[in-house]
Parts: sequence; C-alpha cells; structure tokens
Amino acid sequence: MKYAITGATGHLGQQIVAAMKPLVKTSELYLGVHTPSKAQAYQQQGMHVAAIDYQQPEQLRAFFQDSDVLIYIPSKSHDSYSRVQEFENVLAAVQQANVQHFLVMGFIADQVNNPFALSAFYGYVPRRLAGTTINYTIVRNALYADPLIPYLPELIERHNVIYPVGDQALSFISQIDSAAAFVKVATTPALLQAGRIYTLTQSKAYTMPELAAVLSQASGQSIGYQPVTLQAFGDLYDQNGEGQMLASMYAGGALGLLATVSDDYQTIMGHPAQSLAAFLQANYHEVN
Repeated sequence: MKYAITGATGHLGQQIVAAMKPLVKTSELYLGVHTPSKAQAYQQQGMHVAAIDYQQPEQLRAFFQDSDVLIYIPSKSHDSYSRVQEFENVLAAVQQANVQHFLVMGFIADQVNNPFALSAFYGYVPRRLAGTTINYTIVRNALYADPLIPYLPELIERHNVIYPVGDQALSFISQIDSAAAFVKVATTPALLQAGRIYTLTQSKAYTMPELAAVLSQASGQSIGYQPVTLQAFGDLYDQNGEGQMLASMYAGGALGLLATVSDDYQTIMGHPAQSLAAFLQANYHEVN
C-alpha cells in the first residue's frame, strides 16, 4: 500500500502521521512537506519524505503517483482564489497519477451563504469533485478545539470570551480526534466510500455563555461573555494578515453557520468524540 499525506509537518498532518504509524508499515507512508528539514525524524523512522509545492503540478504528480490513498490537507493561504488554484493543480495531478482514492479535508463553513473568506474554496471542492470520475471522500472538520488552550490565558486576563457571534453556537473537534477519524477512514475500505462526505464534530455545539462556562471550569477562573465587533476582532488578531479572514469566519458563526453537530465521528470510530470539557481539562492543565 502507498499512503500519501500532504502537509505532513503541519498541526493536523503530524497528528495523522502519528495515528497512522501503529496501523501501517512506515515504508507505506509517503509524506509531502514544504520544508524537508522539518521532516528528518520521519525519514529516520523509514517513511518516505518529498518536498512538494502546490504550485508545481509535475512535482505533485510525481509524489502522488500510484497512491492507494492520498490524504490532501490544503495550504494555509488566506483567500479562496489562491486555494482554488492550488486545488486545481492537485486535482490535475490526481487525475494523471493513478491515485486510487482521494481523501480530502473540508470544513463546516462551506455553505453558499457563508461570508467566511474561505467558504468559497470549501464549497468549491465537493462541487468540483462531484463533476469528476475520481474516487473521493471528504472529511469536514468543525472548528479546532486546540487553539483554545493557548488562548485561555488571554481570556482569563480579559475575564471574557469575545467572539462576535451573538447568541449563536460554535461546534468543535480536537485535532487528535480529527486525525484518528481520517486514519480510520483511510485504512478501512468499508468507510472509504466514493462520494461520501463525513462531518467531524463533538456531540454538542456551545453558545458563548456555555463556552465561557466550560473555559471557566477548565481554568478555575471566572470567564464571561462580552463580544467585540467584527472589525475590532479582525484588528485584534491581524497577525500575518489573518484578521479579516478570522473576522469573516465569525461573521458566518453569527449567522449560525458554525454550529453544525454530526454523529459521523461515532459512525467512524464507534464512540463519540472527546467532549470539549474533557479536552480542555486534560490539555490545559498539561501545559499550565
């Protein structure tokens, strides 16, 4: 078998590789990375590592060649146009490289009325794939719970959650749970169904007062909810030019478009995803 994974040194990619290791031979893992020097440990363990650039179609085709399962994790570009161009390069390479099954990462903010700056990309991917003869499966993630851990000290200092989503709820999944589900789908023929779209979420979505209560319990500090405006949120978190993109995501959240809850994780894994409270309790105290 050849399992090819793009973005293998990214946050989710690393978790997928870690979850793959106990299940398949290391020689069956082919890892596409932007910076090979960051993947030396993988090479030392017997995995194949290749430098790939989403803007180099020939490079992609060579890496994808004869993959039994290709797990595609998109780049971190901040606009849909760049990601669509990237995806078209990936898609062309998949079609030329005898890939048996294309397993694609999606996101719940893919609705046609979602103002999120990347919703056009996440909505484009399933529609584009539906018009091909490729064997594909899409795994859509909810919001990652992981960034809440390093964010908690700031929220404690502010005494408030400030997400500008009003009375709407947000849905989460941890990266380790997402990775476990990706790997289970990738290695289980009965789950790797052509055209199937799975959605990974915890068992409930959280309104902001509910989220504040869970964060308060995890940290032992009192945290409330006092939203800022979308403009203020974008200005506050504009590191690396991400402010507008993040604000647009929460604009979608304010419309109720980030509140999706699904039982697909249980279908895949046979048990529910770890709850947000349990995830925060375990991980916040580990790092604080």
